[in-house]
Amino acid sequence: MTMEKLGLVGLPNAGKSSLFNALTGAGVVVAPHPFSTTETAVGSANVPDPRLEALAQMSHSKKVVPSTVELVDIAALVAGSSTGEGLGNRFLAQIREVDAICFVLRAFEDESVAGGTDPVEDLVTLELELVLADADSLESQLERRRKAAKSDKTLASEVASAEAALEVLSGGTPLYRSAVDTAPLKGYFLLTAKPVLAVVNLGEDQVGTPQAETLVTSVRDGLGTGSEVLGVCVQLEAEAAQLTAAEKAELLEGLGLGEGALARVARAALHVLGRRTFLTTGDKESRAWTFREGAKAPECAGVIHSDLQRGFIRAEVIAWDELLALGSWNAAKTAGKLRVEGKDYQVSDGDVLEIRFNV
Repeated sequence: MTMEKLGLVGLPNAGKSSLFNALTGAGVVVAPHPFSTTETAVGSANVPDPRLEALAQMSHSKKVVPSTVELVDIAALVAGSSTGEGLGNRFLAQIREVDAICFVLRAFEDESVAGGTDPVEDLVTLELELVLADADSLESQLERRRKAAKSDKTLASEVASAEAALEVLSGGTPLYRSAVDTAPLKGYFLLTAKPVLAVVNLGEDQVGTPQAETLVTSVRDGLGTGSEVLGVCVQLEAEAAQLTAAEKAELLEGLGLGEGALARVARAALHVLGRRTFLTTGDKESRAWTFREGAKAPECAGVIHSDLQRGFIRAEVIAWDELLALGSWNAAKTAGKLRVEGKDYQVSDGDVLEIRFNV
């Protein structure tokens, strides 16, 4: 199963590589000058899940395995990237290869670090580069497709979508903020047809203040209601990530940050990639598995092992919180609370499954 990737995209010194390091535990070079990252780095981040922890405790599991999300740290874009400025075209090509985009937008003030501190301004610059690249890409392909559509009538809807998309892009609007159906345009590899989320990188003094809320809201208004926007002090989270679990919990608790923002970023990343989570639990292991939203039980069984999909008979299913309230799998079985579901069952986020199969 190919793992979907989330690309971290930002202007120089926005804190993109610091966020990548904090999430993945990698050691990408971070420096207060542009283009300290010139190569793409790929890493995976664990996705903390309180549901999994609770089930593992209930089952006295010897091993707990969280789900993961794959991240790509793409070197910084600058104004003019779409026309080759900075390291432009190479980075735009790298964005084409990811499945969703996370904009990292700077809001922190630091005189020793070059760059602006208005996240909305950052967003406008980044979106414009992606829009210009998409418009250019569409224009170069559209004339060919129009000619092909004259002899192949099945291409008519694709051409209509491409024309509608080009009109939106020509007005300076990214496709994720429009009503254009981009499904027929998959083969065009458009940057602004990808789902997005945004991280507003706050200064430590801004965390938990009305100013932070205003900054996050202004970016949310800019991106549109469908996109998740999170305020994060990346520097603080990166420092906390270096500590032991107990020290980290104490630091974050002391600052009133609960589990910290990295857990929320990892969960948002999974969500924007269209992935959901089902769980398995027992005394040997409790594990979180990710699946494509809308997948049916046999496909989810295949996430565990291809044999389970091939020989799928049925799934025994219960919602995680219902199982937790009953106290054990056996108690759920005795109470008749396990649902028996067949091949057409669409798995829900938070379902606990036990697969019956025969190969």
